[in-house]
Amino acid sequence: MTAPTPSRTYDLSFARYVYDHIDGGQRLKLCMQCGACSGSCPIGTQMDHGPRKLFMMIRAGMKEAVLTSNTIWNCVSCYNCVVRCPRQVPITYILHDLSALAIEEGYAEAKKADNARFAKAFWWSATVFGRTDERLVTARYYFSSGLGEGIKKGMANQAIALAMVKTKRMHLGMPHKVKGVGELKAIVAKAAEIQARHGKEG
Repeated sequence: MTAPTPSRTYDLSFARYVYDHIDGGQRLKLCMQCGACSGSCPIGTQMDHGPRKLFMMIRAGMKEAVLTSNTIWNCVSCYNCVVRCPRQVPITYILHDLSALAIEEGYAEAKKADNARFAKAFWWSATVFGRTDERLVTARYYFSSGLGEGIKKGMANQAIALAMVKTKRMHLGMPHKVKGVGELKAIVAKAAEIQARHGKEG
């Protein structure tokens, strides 16, 4: 399925849909366009619009432009915007739900394969260390699409990595492991066994 081409079309029912169906959407109506969210974002310069403008676009009914924006994918969940919003709008939750909607609506077909690779990298870190290590997850995800592509993506996202380190969303030390990793692996193995059994049973 080919993703729709972004255009300046206006669907005024889109704002109502976001208010009623997107997590935190009701509070979006309280946004006063102060810009605290975009100004607080550590990687706002990597976004094509930023949260403030994106919310204005939602109100204007610019569905295609919103669901094809890279703003909904670049959020690193630091929650600076949520903490600093004077109207307590849950910006992070809204962006995450909009990215899910973009996939459901066919605006991000390529993201499905990306999401599958990322999920594998995430799960690998969770089972090996009992937690996720942002550096290792990112590296495994990037290089899952090839050595050259991995190096290219890594170099292109240096600014984002540095911003995450600055906001303490990514550490620079050795990977941390939870206590009892062996027990965790036993639980995961048992869960896989149960899942396989249920799969055979239909």
